[in-house]
Amino acid sequence: YYLPPKAPLRGTKMTSPLEQADDGGGLTISSMVKEFQGLKDKFKREDADSPSPFSDLEKATVLQECRVFSDSKVVTESPRKCSQLITKLLHIVTQGDAMSSSEVTEVFFGVTKLFQSSDASLRRMIYFFIKEVAETCNPDDIIIVTSSLTKDMNSKEDLFRANSIRVLAKMIDATMLGAIERYIKQAIVDRNAMVSSSALVAGTHLIRGSPDVVRRWVNEVQEALHSSSDMVQFHALSLLYEIKQHDRLAISKLVTKLTRGTISSPLATCLLIRYITTIVRDSGGNALASATGRAAYQFLELSLRHRSEAVIYEAAKALCNLPGIEERDLGPAVAVLQLFLSSPKSTLRLAAMRALSSVAIAKPSAVIKCNDDMESLIADNNRSIATFAITTLLKTGSESSVDRLMKQISSFMNEIADEFKIVVVTAIRELCLKYPLKHRVLVGFLANFLREEGGFEFKKAIVDAIIALMCVISETKESSLFHLCEFIEDCEFTALSTQILHLVGIVGPTTVAPARYIRFVYNRVILENAAVRAAAITTLAKFAARLPALQASVSVLLRRSLRDEDDEVRDRATVALRLLGENITKDAPGDGEAEGSQRPFRQDALAADSTRDLPLQPEIHLLLEPLPMSFAQLSAALKEFEVAGSREDDALALSLTTLPVVDYTRPSSQSAVPASASLSSSNDSAELYKIPELATLGRVHSSTSPIQLTESETEYVVSCIKHIMSEHVVLEFAITNTISDQLLVDACIVIEQAPDSPQHYDHVASVHAPILRCGATERAWLILRGSPGSTFGAPAHFLAELKFRVVEIDPATGEFEGDEEGFPEDYPLEDIEISTADFVAKADISNFRQAWDSLEKDKEVLQKYSLQFKDMEVAIDAVISCLGMQSYT
Repeated sequence: YYLPPKAPLRGTKMTSPLEQADDGGGLTISSMVKEFQGLKDKFKREDADSPSPFSDLEKATVLQECRVFSDSKVVTESPRKCSQLITKLLHIVTQGDAMSSSEVTEVFFGVTKLFQSSDASLRRMIYFFIKEVAETCNPDDIIIVTSSLTKDMNSKEDLFRANSIRVLAKMIDATMLGAIERYIKQAIVDRNAMVSSSALVAGTHLIRGSPDVVRRWVNEVQEALHSSSDMVQFHALSLLYEIKQHDRLAISKLVTKLTRGTISSPLATCLLIRYITTIVRDSGGNALASATGRAAYQFLELSLRHRSEAVIYEAAKALCNLPGIEERDLGPAVAVLQLFLSSPKSTLRLAAMRALSSVAIAKPSAVIKCNDDMESLIADNNRSIATFAITTLLKTGSESSVDRLMKQISSFMNEIADEFKIVVVTAIRELCLKYPLKHRVLVGFLANFLREEGGFEFKKAIVDAIIALMCVISETKESSLFHLCEFIEDCEFTALSTQILHLVGIVGPTTVAPARYIRFVYNRVILENAAVRAAAITTLAKFAARLPALQASVSVLLRRSLRDEDDEVRDRATVALRLLGENITKDAPGDGEAEGSQRPFRQDALAADSTRDLPLQPEIHLLLEPLPMSFAQLSAALKEFEVAGSREDDALALSLTTLPVVDYTRPSSQSAVPASASLSSSNDSAELYKIPELATLGRVHSSTSPIQLTESETEYVVSCIKHIMSEHVVLEFAITNTISDQLLVDACIVIEQAPDSPQHYDHVASVHAPILRCGATERAWLILRGSPGSTFGAPAHFLAELKFRVVEIDPATGEFEGDEEGFPEDYPLEDIEISTADFVAKADISNFRQAWDSLEKDKEVLQKYSLQFKDMEVAIDAVISCLGMQSYT
């Protein structure tokens, strides 16, 4: 350390410290730094060499040592030793070595003896131990220390009072709270800020188990809200909100009162801002359209000039998140966040970048003025800040700045982790969709990083981004496909290789030069594992099926996989050759060849074979078209088809058109049936195929959710499910009898065309429910077919009625009372509507854009409608619900 020299004698020359250093008489700055570094290294070596004092602790030994707690002399004279023993106990407990009930009881008895000492450090360790152990021990043992804590709560020492209140709040229940309620209420308004804050925190914990008791403290909490302590104000406001949170009017009054400037605590102000934001968001609609919203905006704008940086940031973030706020109203908040971007504090820079990034998603033009400041943050040492800066710039940047941004990001990407890289990839994809003319630069950038080091999630994010851009920007299809093919040449992830091969099989045959991709695909057959080889075989078969000129050449390649070591690969090659019309026994590898031998590839043979006209099999569409259902749905459909086949109906042949659609039900516009009175929607089609009269109608394309035709509390509960087939509509009715002294016989549903509804469907047949006992649910069926000359799928409206015969029985014995034939009865039901949404079935489409573009143009109808909605999202949801559609993003 530098020490000033002694006062010089009179007449001598004063010398500076640096001059003395040159003469060897003092320390220089560099020598001081070296000295500090040496001390740091010395202490580091000592810390590394010294073992942990808790490494070899044994529970039995520690418990034996804790018996000194009963010695009052040790407790009063050696509080440090007692503190060390409690530390050892806490270490044992936190390491998972649980103590038995007897051990816990013994320890708690010993700890109560430690209350004899007035040492503050020991007392705090006692509180800490009790609070940690009390959560896992027997509630009966807690009573042992409760009296000691209650005594401390009435102590004259503020430290003891505050900590004992906190510990008691963690231990006591509703039955014990009444005994100490008076003391906690007094502590809330205590002059000592630590005691008052502890009581308020205790109330926050106790309100979860005893809300009625804590709500009685509202007057004391409101008084504490005016305390001069910032921490007391914060805890008081938090507890007051917990007390009144279920009373929306009371919360509004509280917030309105506090916004007038009665709070000085920055933390409490931050909490108040959050409550204001919650109230405005819950009110819905435009934030500035109501008086409450305008008052909230004024308060938040005023808070932007607060002395605390935390309050300023909280107010700016709240302004950015207000619902329906206009871009011009975001100016003050964005200006404050822009100032934070140049702050020396990394926390402020990160917080500002996070807020601006969220604003840029919905209103990128509001953040454009911050672009210069954000570009300077790309080189920030904090990688999180740099990632936010880049992704925000990608959202707000102009088309002319794309090239410059890509150069900056290239060096940045190698320095960040994969999770940050994924965020950047997502932002680049959005930027390419915004500026499609820059697709070459952006897709090329993504393709370059496909060849760099990275994990599966990072590579999958890039592949998904490139595929998404291919679907939207047609100009990038061929170049992107070539990039992906180059990637699978050295891809270590099987899932990505199979995904790309599947894409190549779909898109490759439609390119200008499809033959260029066969080399990439066939290399996978030679070099990759079984899963990738099987995917490559399917891709080759798609090329041969779509391109007759390449069929003979690809067939030669497929034949080489007929003797593959994997069953799946061999089976796919065999099926592909069969569907292509090839004779797999001709020119197949002979028995004398080795298992993995390859026949020489001759160009002249391919040229000769290319002139053959190979007829394709009718089932070739199985290669070219995706399955109309998922594999899970296919498995369930086959099981239901097997149920129908057990009826020995020869007319029902196994094909994709006869398989029922399962595991899909659509919510209906009518009221849904409660779970207790409705059928299980997952087995609707299975029940249908058990009926011989219905099994021959063909495949069920879609089934609606159960519709309630009666109230759930009525004597007869009826629900309806609509099954849509190719030419029929089957109405399935679930009928439940709730009257104990009645037996319903030959129950059926009778429908009649509504007077204002045109005749679109004819009643063909019906299946009755033979007997319904009390509490039982049986099914009845109605079969409708399109009327001649009408459009199948047109909406219809029917009046419905339940008809049956009532036979009175003895509820106790079940014996008939009176006439066994019973008497006829009818029961009116709600109307049944057949809507357009019922005929729309779910389609598992992985690429909606491609499927839409593949439709014929003559099937497209363009019409203009007027919708009575002011909000676009509400209008879209209404159209989707009305037509039974689903949205693709």
